[in-house]
Amino acid sequence: MASAAILSLEAFRDAQRRTEVRQRLHDRFDRWLQRVEDHVKEPQPTLEALTQAVFALRQELTPAVTEGLVEQAHRATLEQRTALCPQCGRTLSARGPQERTVETLVGALRLRRPYFYCECGQLGTTPLDEALQLTERRKQPDVQKAAVKLTKAVPYETACELFEELTGLPLSVHTAHVLTHAVAEGLTVLDVAPHREAIFAKIAMVATGQPWRPIMVLAIDGAEVPTRPETAKGRRPGRKKARAKRARWTGEWREAKGFRFYLLADDRIVQVLSWPQVQTAEEAAEALRQVQTAGLIPEAEVRLCVIADGARWIWKQAQALFPSAVEMLDYDHGSEHLHKVAALQYGTHPERQREWCEAALARLFYGEVHGVIWGLQRMKPADTQAAAEIGKLIRYLQRHQERLDYRFARKGGYPMGSGGIESANKFICHVRLKRSGAWWYVTNANQMLALRCAKYNGTFDQVFERYRQRIQDQSG
Repeated sequence: MASAAILSLEAFRDAQRRTEVRQRLHDRFDRWLQRVEDHVKEPQPTLEALTQAVFALRQELTPAVTEGLVEQAHRATLEQRTALCPQCGRTLSARGPQERTVETLVGALRLRRPYFYCECGQLGTTPLDEALQLTERRKQPDVQKAAVKLTKAVPYETACELFEELTGLPLSVHTAHVLTHAVAEGLTVLDVAPHREAIFAKIAMVATGQPWRPIMVLAIDGAEVPTRPETAKGRRPGRKKARAKRARWTGEWREAKGFRFYLLADDRIVQVLSWPQVQTAEEAAEALRQVQTAGLIPEAEVRLCVIADGARWIWKQAQALFPSAVEMLDYDHGSEHLHKVAALQYGTHPERQREWCEAALARLFYGEVHGVIWGLQRMKPADTQAAAEIGKLIRYLQRHQERLDYRFARKGGYPMGSGGIESANKFICHVRLKRSGAWWYVTNANQMLALRCAKYNGTFDQVFERYRQRIQDQSG
């Protein structure tokens, strides 16, 4: 009976406290509603006037509501008077309450909570912070995630303006930089790659109602990225310790080598996985090897096709990792070589230049690569420069002749051109990195590219969760 009485008394106290919290929130809401009414001057306001008033004053209400919910849900933690030191096991007495202000998407919250400190282990703990999973930064994960979603899409200055306009919270360019680099730190191709189950789901979606296995394309290419050297960093007076010395460095365009896996549907392509980085051919090959080793490409479920230009490292890696894949040389890349030969051979006769080039391209289009090679071998060079270029083209076509059967490609539904990777270069690399006056340090460029990949691979949430877990582990 005594136990039942104690439980009943505790339940009564909880109900009383809940009523007190709700009453305070009701009073706060009444005062806020009066503020909104005072803010609207028109006797019969439009919907836009009302929504603007509510939007402008929302953060006078939402933080109080959230603080009340915290008090209601974590009252035991807020009233905690003792705690055990996680290191030495001593019983610690509460200090405080200490106040901390954190910024969330609903506004700035003021939290008054007990604090425990062990002098022996020199360790301080705040149980409420642990229960709420607060980070050490003033801006909490919901704010950080929203900020990085903007910075990976638009320039930092624009992102900060949009963030404040949409949330009512200030965000400095410096903080935006810091948060973006923190989230993107150490990302690898497997971190931004979709899970195997997600890839299988896309394959099943494309395969629905089709008599054949869907075609998955591996396209490999590079995109030029504006970079600045590390020597551009230098120490100067002021808050920012590292600033670019514009007069002392020259920008350099470097290639972001990468690859893209995508599925061919009836009237569109379906994105699977992209990964461009400013890196060497060996590093790009290693990233591709990681994808293959992780089993993310189910070759038994698709008809895999590799399409790229004539770079030797690409085909070496493609044959080693995906030996059963169909290999296609980019049609436009091969036509560039034909146009170059035509210009050198028939430069003074534009009509003959065009006729020969169109005839050669037509033969390639219909899979008659041997006829093109035979014609080049019989061609009488106009000069030594033309002879050298003709010889190079013959060797080029002979080396890739098995990848030039465009008639087979059309019959099988395989792509002839590298438009898929070119479009990926545009929406991942060019849209964000190629800005007027923008020159990127390589590390920063690669971090931004990784976030852009996560955006289009549909894996930004898992990337941010990785970051959240990392900072929790560090704080623990």
